[in-house]
Amino acid sequence: MGSSTKDVKKIPVSMSVESLVPYPPGKPIAELERELGIAGSIKLASNENPFGPSPKAVKAITESLSDLHRYPDGSCHYLRQRLSDRLKIDPQMLIFGNGSNEIIELLIRTFLNAGSTVVMGDPSFAVYPLATKAFGAKPVLVPLTADLRHDLDAMAGAVTKSTRLILIANPNNPTGTIVTEEELKRFMEKVPDDVIVCLDEAYFEFVGSSEFPLTIRYILEGRAVVMLRTFSKIYGLAGLRIGYGAARPDIIDYMNRVRQPFNVNSLAQVAALAALDDEGHLRRTRENNRDGLKFLFKGLRQAGFECVPTQANFFLVKVGDGQGVYNALLKKGVIVRPMGSYGLSEFIRVTIGLPDENKRFLTALLQAAGR
Repeated sequence: MGSSTKDVKKIPVSMSVESLVPYPPGKPIAELERELGIAGSIKLASNENPFGPSPKAVKAITESLSDLHRYPDGSCHYLRQRLSDRLKIDPQMLIFGNGSNEIIELLIRTFLNAGSTVVMGDPSFAVYPLATKAFGAKPVLVPLTADLRHDLDAMAGAVTKSTRLILIANPNNPTGTIVTEEELKRFMEKVPDDVIVCLDEAYFEFVGSSEFPLTIRYILEGRAVVMLRTFSKIYGLAGLRIGYGAARPDIIDYMNRVRQPFNVNSLAQVAALAALDDEGHLRRTRENNRDGLKFLFKGLRQAGFECVPTQANFFLVKVGDGQGVYNALLKKGVIVRPMGSYGLSEFIRVTIGLPDENKRFLTALLQAAGR
């Protein structure tokens, strides 16, 4: 038997790590069902594609299984070529990661020093402050506006000589709101040329607004802008972890000096390449998302709930006691995300599911709220 805890000498830990609170992972559905004594649960908590991955991606994975003894292509050559053609940029302006999360961390590790500051909205993607603090840098949290949108004027005003990076989730997670082309243009005019602006567009493919900015234009103009996208959301490859970023060649070159050589696995690469060509799967997913939002917003508003307008595959609904409603829904086998950890304790976040799942959520919420 090992020594008891009281006999173990504590190992010194970086002060920046000591103060971190780990990202809380959700339990597997099977484990939740076992604990609660229920079956047939639906998960509307993690902004996943309810249809799953493209059949073309699954076929590509199956055909590649015999090559698993080989190391991955460290350059993501074929995917790089396909995306450079699609985005009409030089292949050297792309970088790939183990999810776009890794690229966020690469940005921080590459361009920040201990004591640097990173400006970000609050609330926004939970990984931003975690990754910033882990490196010994300081997150500067700028509250969202009253209608839960990024306050770009305030974010520009928060930039100081120590600022190296600005992180903007567009659409924002967890609110689903967007920064428009006109707003971004005014913002970029205020940002110093040596500060990197990262536009995290994980939910880009769901956006229907004509006001959404063309981020790649700023990159082609030579601005210090990084655009992030992922295959985890509309492409349904969250379990394989693959995302990409686009930026000026010099920015990509520095990040590649930090990136591990085989950071994107082989199956993720072939699946992403195949998924890009499945327009039918994307169209079906967009239509389901559009129809699901319309159905749920109509039903919730008729019942007196306030919903935050969204351009993503999820939305916020104000329910009063977010944690209490989450617990009540959980007992009915409906898994959503309470927003207390984001400072939005009156809200829950709901992912758009399949039509039957959306109906089940609406019925369960009305019952839980006594409406």
